[in-house]
Amino acid sequence: MNETEDISKNGEDTHLVSEKSARDFNIRDYLRTSLFPHFLCPGCGHGIALRALLWAIYELDIDKNNLVIVSGIGCSGRTGAYIDANTFHTTHGRPLAFATGLALARPDLKVIVITGDGDCLAIGGNHLIHASRRNLDITCMMLNNEVYGMTGGQASPTTSETRYTTTSPSGSIEPVFDACRLAEAAGAGFVGRDVTLQMPRLKNLLRDAIQYRGFSFVEVISDCTEIFGRKNDLGESPEMILSQKSAMRPSSYGNVVDEPFRPNTLKTGILARNDRPEYGATYRAHAETIQAKGK
Repeated sequence: MNETEDISKNGEDTHLVSEKSARDFNIRDYLRTSLFPHFLCPGCGHGIALRALLWAIYELDIDKNNLVIVSGIGCSGRTGAYIDANTFHTTHGRPLAFATGLALARPDLKVIVITGDGDCLAIGGNHLIHASRRNLDITCMMLNNEVYGMTGGQASPTTSETRYTTTSPSGSIEPVFDACRLAEAAGAGFVGRDVTLQMPRLKNLLRDAIQYRGFSFVEVISDCTEIFGRKNDLGESPEMILSQKSAMRPSSYGNVVDEPFRPNTLKTGILARNDRPEYGATYRAHAETIQAKGK
């Protein structure tokens, strides 16, 4: 397997063929347009990720009344407010904790968490570990833009080494945290990663994740053009987006900046998938056994 191979199951596209046409998908049907104009900076990759998620939800024909979006603090967390469904904006680092309680209490709902690299891996890192360990039926989409964009541009657990931030003015010296490897090691049933450049493929990955019965974790490589890109002289949105090509296929695409935006070893697609008991079903079965013994 080469370093840029999409490592989906058996090397094949595992998503189901949708009967819905992409031409019929209207993103405005899933947005609170009364909240527009949105707060995202021009060129922010989070808007692309949001479209991919809503496109997947459309193809799966999920009733908005049965859909819950839980988000934390940060640019990623604010994207959930624009979705016309049941939305829950929680405290910093805690969306997975809130989502756990919600999914246990209401297994009839489809619970999706939108979080960021700082929100999910720093203050919320312990919640990610235990959500992965439990394997409760929650989909977690982590938007990774390598920086705390909303709160001042500080370095995050995924900031690439040597990159400049407000808290690493001489370049970051800390190694990058690989969120997918963490989730897989902690027991997440479904783990995947893709980039905002590959919108249709990202949509398919998110659709697979939502369909998975258990905890699914998807890292989306996004771009912060204003806070991170400007400080590191990475160009504007088109240049940063094109950098994702060189990160995945260095032999086919030349860089558009002096250095690669990310190391040329970026693996995308489904990185791990296993079938093990979903926590909610196990919990309810255990509770019924205890109740039956008490009668």
